[in-house]
Amino acid sequence: MKLSKPKYIFVTGGVASSLGKGIISASIARLLQARGYSVTIQKLDPYINVDPGTLNPYEHGECYVTVDGHEADLDLGHYERFLGIQTTKANNITTGRIYKSVIDKERRGDYLGKTIQVIPHITDEIKRNVKLLGNKYKFDFVITEIGGTVGDIESLPYLESIRQLKWELGKDALCVHLTYVPYLAAAGELKTKPTQHSVMMLRQLGISPDALVLRSDRPLNQSIKDKISLMCDVDAEGVVNCVDAPSIYDVPKILFEEGLDAYVVRELGLPFHDVDWDEWADLLERVHHPKHEVNIAIVGKYIDLPDAYLSVTEAIKAGGFANWAKVTPRQNAFIQRILNSSCHVICTMRSKQEYVLNERNGKMIPEKVGLKAVQRDNVDYEFTIVFDVNMKHYATASKDRTELFAGKPEFPITSQVGTRILDWCNQCQTPTPVSYGSSYPAGNTAR
Repeated sequence: MKLSKPKYIFVTGGVASSLGKGIISASIARLLQARGYSVTIQKLDPYINVDPGTLNPYEHGECYVTVDGHEADLDLGHYERFLGIQTTKANNITTGRIYKSVIDKERRGDYLGKTIQVIPHITDEIKRNVKLLGNKYKFDFVITEIGGTVGDIESLPYLESIRQLKWELGKDALCVHLTYVPYLAAAGELKTKPTQHSVMMLRQLGISPDALVLRSDRPLNQSIKDKISLMCDVDAEGVVNCVDAPSIYDVPKILFEEGLDAYVVRELGLPFHDVDWDEWADLLERVHHPKHEVNIAIVGKYIDLPDAYLSVTEAIKAGGFANWAKVTPRQNAFIQRILNSSCHVICTMRSKQEYVLNERNGKMIPEKVGLKAVQRDNVDYEFTIVFDVNMKHYATASKDRTELFAGKPEFPITSQVGTRILDWCNQCQTPTPVSYGSSYPAGNTAR
């Protein structure tokens, strides 16, 4: 089915961060896709980095690389997995990219001497990027997820742009607001006030949500939904509950049973079509009723944060689903790190016998496991530990100017080698991170 012009759905979040706007956006998109519409999703990130490529994974999770090589937010991985599509640079916009584009235009003289302001110049650039996907690639639906939480100062330009777009697009756009309804154990009650305040704050910015998705750790009864509908001035059919689920892949079914996709289609004045649920139902059967179980070791540098290798773990799980298997990723299964106050070094490995490979165990190396580069007397060093398929481990002296391993581009890691590297590192009393210098464009290369 092809619509004459694209429809836009804006997904905002309130009350708290990490409620799952990306999963909600992907789930709505999946339901619309199952109704025969072409759908894409875009993420607007409020941080000032031009892209996440220079971010430490502990800051914001993994850096997801799109088909055109752009380094993007990890939510784009969810979009691709839920929809079976490929995303591009146009699917992820950051505040840094918006401001850089506007400043570049100002330097070229494109604004003909005008005073450059957040409104209209920044908001116009945001709106241009939002409309780009629908106009250039001819999608029926463009779902735009606004990062952050309503009330954050960083996301204000995006919300103002959404307000303007809703006014400009009229009946071709609507806003879905995700909030949280907490349960207070001491009172034995679910509380709606945080949701009311979140919607109040959104309306103060000029945006009236068309639908509310209420996250909760237990089901909400109809009286709570009716109360929120009344207090937030949202159609009762547009107030849906998304209770915590065993798997993120359950969320489309939950929203379908709550009628959110039907409400969206009706509000946008589109004809109804049956949802093709067979493929997703088969997936859920494989997720919840596996016939096998396997453990996979994840060897990585940023193993303290599960999101640092999210697309890797989800890909492993998806491979399990295809084979009716439950896959349990186990990070840091056999890697030992030596960390001290003066330098950060990975230089010793536990015996591989500690993690036995058999028909139920395996391993995955998502990327190089590197040593953080430090500087001593203007000489930098960097060693990278890599693995081959036989679980042997080697070091590659990719920036070795120490002459510790001159002429040896690759060598086995042994306890003696680890001691040698560590002894040399400890000669440096006050190492500082290597700086690439202001003339070196680190963006899109740091990974």
